[in-house]
Amino acid sequence: MDGEQAPIGILIVSDRAFRGEYEDRGGPAVKNWLEGRFSDPPPFVLRLVPDDIDAIEQEIQDLGTICSLVVTTGGTGIGPRDFTPEATKRACSIMIPGFGEKMRAASWEAVPTAILSRSVAGLIGTCLVVNLPGNPKAIGECLEAIWSAIPHAIEIAGGGSWQARGAARSPHPPSESKSS
Repeated sequence: MDGEQAPIGILIVSDRAFRGEYEDRGGPAVKNWLEGRFSDPPPFVLRLVPDDIDAIEQEIQDLGTICSLVVTTGGTGIGPRDFTPEATKRACSIMIPGFGEKMRAASWEAVPTAILSRSVAGLIGTCLVVNLPGNPKAIGECLEAIWSAIPHAIEIAGGGSWQARGAARSPHPPSESKSS
C-alpha cells in the first residue's frame, strides 16, 4: 500500500435487491458515510450478492484480497435467509468480537430490537471485515459507534495507514504496535 490507499469494499447482501425487486439503500448509505471521513477518500468497490452463504463468503474472500476494509450490509438478523455472520466467520481467520458488541450496545439505546443483530467482524489477512445491518439509519448509528477503532485495527493488522477524520489515535507508540 505504498502511498496508495487500498479500496474499501462494500458488499450488499439482499435477495430482493439482487433480483431487481427494489433499489438497495444500504450500500449507498455506507459509501456516503465513509466518504465523509476522508478529505481524499480511497476508491470504493461495491458488490451485490443474494442471501446465499456460499456467495457471501466467496465475495468477502474476493474483496479481502484487494481491500483494506470490507463492509457488508444486510443479512445480519435472525431471519431464515440471514447468513452474513456465518459467511463472515467462514471467510475470516481471526474474529474481533468487540465491533459487534459495541454496535449492539450503541443501537440498543435507540432500538431495543437491535439486540437481535448478529453482526460480527474479523480479519482476512490485513483486511478488516465488518457486518452492518441493511437499514440506512442503523448503518449510520453503527458506523458512528465503531469508526474510531477501524483505521487503527487496519493499521495494526498491516493493512496500511489512513488519514481519516474521527479515527482514534494509536494507544501505543509505533514501535509497540507491530507484532514481534
